[in-house]
Amino acid sequence: MLNSIYDNVIKGDLESVKEGVTQALAAGHGSSDILNTAMIPAMQEVGRRFENEECYIPEMLISARAMHGGLEVLRPHLAKADVEPVGKVVLGTVKGDLHDIGKNLVGMLLEGAGFDVVDLGVNVSPEKFIEAIRQHKPDFVGLSALLTTTIPAMQATIDAFKDVGVRDQTIVMVGGAPVNQAFADKIGADIYAPNAASAAKKARAMLKRI
Repeated sequence: MLNSIYDNVIKGDLESVKEGVTQALAAGHGSSDILNTAMIPAMQEVGRRFENEECYIPEMLISARAMHGGLEVLRPHLAKADVEPVGKVVLGTVKGDLHDIGKNLVGMLLEGAGFDVVDLGVNVSPEKFIEAIRQHKPDFVGLSALLTTTIPAMQATIDAFKDVGVRDQTIVMVGGAPVNQAFADKIGADIYAPNAASAAKKARAMLKRI
C-alpha cells in the first residue's frame, strides 16, 4: 500500500495518492510512517531525477501537486499524532516581483521534504519578512526573484534583517533565474538553490549540520 503511494506520487496521480493515503490510514498505517516511508522518499526521488535531467519542471510540478494533495489528507492525522515537522520555512517573492511559479514549487518540495512552510506570496516587503521571522521563528527564510530588476531587493531585505537584529535568527536561502552563487555570496545569503529540488535537498542537509 505504501509502495503504491510512493509510485503514484512519482507519477503525479493526485487522486490515487489521496485515495491511497486514505486507505493506508484506514488500514492502520501511522501518519508518520506514510509520510516518511512513502511520500518524502518519493519526492526525494523526483528531485534526484530532476537534478539528473531525467524529468523536467512540468513532471516535477505534477508530482509535487500529487504529494501536496496527499499531505492535505494526512495533515490532521499528523497533528493528532504530534508529528513535528523537520523544520520551518518562510517563503516569499521579494518586493517588486510578482512571479510565483518557482516559489510555489520550492514550497511544495519543502513540504514534501517534511518542512512546515509559511508562504508570504509575492511582492513581499522586507518589513513583512521581518514580521514573519518574529512571528514564526523559522529555521529558514527563502527569498525568490525572477527579474534582474528585482534581485537588488534581496540585498535590501537581508540588510533590513541586519538593521533590526533578526539576521542571526534564521538561515537565508535565495534562488531564481537571475540569481547565482556569486550573487548569493555577495549579498550574504547562507544558501543558494539553483532549482526547487536543490532547495529542499540543501535545507535538509543544512539542518543536519546545525
